[in-house]
Amino acid sequence: MKHYKFRIKDQQYNVEVLDIDDNFAKVNVNGMVYEVEVEQQLKTTKTPTLLRSLAVPSTDVTPSTAKTASPATPKGTGTIKSPLPGKILDVFVKQGDHVSVGQTIVCLEAMKMENNINTDKEGIITVVHVQKGDTVLEGNLLVEIG
Repeated sequence: MKHYKFRIKDQQYNVEVLDIDDNFAKVNVNGMVYEVEVEQQLKTTKTPTLLRSLAVPSTDVTPSTAKTASPATPKGTGTIKSPLPGKILDVFVKQGDHVSVGQTIVCLEAMKMENNINTDKEGIITVVHVQKGDTVLEGNLLVEIG
């Protein structure tokens, strides 16, 4: 482990620390092995210790339900929400426009990156809730499709 050289009253000591366990250490002094107790004060740190609980994945106790639309609802209705907070750089649609699945409707700047927001529905734009320069939060409505 660690080697030290001490000089006490013209006498030289070569010390090697072999093992440390709590406050007890096994040392070799000039070829003789000793077990010594180390006196030390415990130092408290100013940095708090972060304790996290063990993450356990949740299990479904109820069967999953289908995430499809019911047959009675119109197939293009719904809303498009902002997936993350940011600033609207451009709006590519207006009220009354027909949009198809995958069409880019809004360009959103988030974390200095441009993100194109595409539709996942087909239909007619009924309401546009944002305009160029607006700031949105995650989940804010961008457009409604009817």
